[in-house]
Amino acid sequence: MPLTRRAFLASAAAASASVGLAAPPASAAGRTNCVLGVQNWMAGIDAATPLQRLTIPGTHDSGARFGGWWVECQNATLAQQLGSGIRFLDIRCRAFEGSFTIHHGAFYQNLNFDDVLRACRDFLGAQPTETVLMRVKQEYSEVGDAAFRAVFDDYLDRRGWRSLFHIGTAWPRLGDVRGKVVLIADNGGLPGGIRWGDSGVFDLQDDWNAAPTAKYLKIEAHFRKAAGSPGKQYVNFVSTAAGLPPRWNADDLNPRVHTLLESAEGRGWRGLGIVPMDYPDTRAGLVETLIARNP
Repeated sequence: MPLTRRAFLASAAAASASVGLAAPPASAAGRTNCVLGVQNWMAGIDAATPLQRLTIPGTHDSGARFGGWWVECQNATLAQQLGSGIRFLDIRCRAFEGSFTIHHGAFYQNLNFDDVLRACRDFLGAQPTETVLMRVKQEYSEVGDAAFRAVFDDYLDRRGWRSLFHIGTAWPRLGDVRGKVVLIADNGGLPGGIRWGDSGVFDLQDDWNAAPTAKYLKIEAHFRKAAGSPGKQYVNFVSTAAGLPPRWNADDLNPRVHTLLESAEGRGWRGLGIVPMDYPDTRAGLVETLIARNP
C-alpha cells in the first residue's frame, strides 16, 4: 500500500474538502503513486479488487435538488457530488418524448439524462482511475420495458454514449471499469446483467419509510453484516422519508452514522458496500470516513 494512500486514509475522517490531484496511469500493481484525495480515492485501490468488496459512498435520488422540503434530497450538483468522493448515483428517469428527464415523483429536476452523462464523462475524463456506479430507474412514467429500453439504446448509439458505459453480466473488478460508468439496471428492459435488487447478487437495506431511530438500527445491523459476511453486493440506504422532510432526517441520521463508523468497532470495518445518503455534504468528514473503510 503506497504511503500516500495510507496517509490519506489516516486523515480522511478529519478532512472535509480535500482537493485531490488528477491521477497518472495505474502502476503494474494496479495502484498509483499520486497524492490521493476525495476526487481520486480509487487510485489507491488494487485493480484486482472486486467492486463488491469496496465501501462506496453514494447519494439517494441523486438528482433531486428541486421541489421543496418534501422532494429535495440533495443540495449538491452531480459534478459536486462526484468531486466530493461520491461514486454511486441513483438516477430516476422519466420517459418523455423520446428522451429521459430526471424526476423525483412528479417533480422535474431541471436535469436531463444527457446532463447526467456529461457530468460523469467530464469527471471520469479528469479522474480516469475512478468509476461511477449508476442505478437507472424509471420514475413518473409507465412505458413498457421495451419502450424504456428503446430510449436508453438511443442514448447509447444515436447520441454516442455507449463508450462511457460498462454493461456487463457480473460484478467487475475495479481495474476493468476505471473511467467507466457501471450500469445497474432497475428496469426489466435495460441491458446488462447487474439487476438491481436481485437477491442472488444484492443484499439490500432500503426501509425508506422507517422512523430515524428504527432506521438507524437497520443501518447499524447492515454494516455489521457486510463487514462480517462479505460476498454479495451490500447496499445500505442511510436515507428515509418517514414523517419529516429528507433534510431533517439526514440531519438526524448522518451524524449518528458518522459516529458509528468512527467508533472502535466501526474503524475496523471494511468492504461495507454501497452507502446511499441524503445530503452527505452537510456532515463534514462523513464521505471521507466511508472512503477510509476500504481495503
